Amino acid sequence: MVGKRLGPYEIEARLGAGGMGEVYRARDTRLGRDVAIKVLPPELAEDPGRLHRFEQEAKATAALAHPNVLALYDVGTHHGKPYLVEELLEGETLRARLRAGPLTPRKATEIAIAIAHGLAAAHAKGIVHRDLKPENVFLTRDGGVKILDFGLAKLAEPQTAAELATASTVDRETRTGAVLGTLGYLSPEQARGQTVYAR
Repeated sequence: MVGKRLGPYEIEARLGAGGMGEVYRARDTRLGRDVAIKVLPPELAEDPGRLHRFEQEAKATAALAHPNVLALYDVGTHHGKPYLVEELLEGETLRARLRAGPLTPRKATEIAIAIAHGLAAAHAKGIVHRDLKPENVFLTRDGGVKILDFGLAKLAEPQTAAELATASTVDRETRTGAVLGTLGYLSPEQARGQTVYAR
């Protein structure tokens, strides 16, 4: 992909990859700014479940305009490759920072408060992240904290107690009984395949 174009975006370098595609540094030739582009490879784009989650990620991220949530600038498809255009962040993930050693109590509290603010904004819009972990929290060079990767986000959670008791986090679009999330970071409700909500 490096050296190629996705619409008006010139791909400059590969930044990484995950379960929902590859991320590249790119240049927006219209606005003259650097961006990050997440591309869903064609083989994953043919999987209805993966494509749906990719679209859900775009909708969830686009619904949020908050300093502690990664900003989405654009979406598109180029030769069968769906992509998301996001703000380019400079810094490191919380996981990378933790590998360097423990955080001070003050710094850990500052990061936790920023994460809580970002999650509160998402919950206010009916969006539950469902995959919050150190890899999905980014610490910017200027001291900011951003929540990344809303690929497993649940939109418009049910509100009544009866609905909460019967709703499920089981992914029925890919395979029955597959609980979504990362082992070790699941809430008890999520691990049981029940509804995950703000609490």
